[in-house]
Amino acid sequence: MPRLERSEATVPLVLTCPGFPGERQFHQEGTDTRKSRFTDEQIVGFLKQAEAGLPVKELCRRGGFSDATFYKWRARFGGMEASDARMLREVQAENSKLKKLLAEAHLDIEALKVGFGVKR
Repeated sequence: MPRLERSEATVPLVLTCPGFPGERQFHQEGTDTRKSRFTDEQIVGFLKQAEAGLPVKELCRRGGFSDATFYKWRARFGGMEASDARMLREVQAENSKLKKLLAEAHLDIEALKVGFGVKR
């Protein structure tokens, strides 16, 4: 059963599911802070094994992940090398940071408009 607990981190309320494999933490904003159990290189390696002819069910059983996870990885990383997958993650992280900066800038602009009484 999930329980609520206070955390000393920047987010005051954290929901944890102890004992659950791949324990997740959900913060108040709803962001999932769980990291992947597998590196980009491992994921690409699994995809290469499947391309080489290893049945997907067997690969998933050996790797300890579901068929759905495999197909999600194949849709995302199919045809990539490990370096390409790593670069994709870096670009996605940078894109996320830029989106947050843009959202903050828009909030600042709206606050200034309200403060100065500018009509739209």
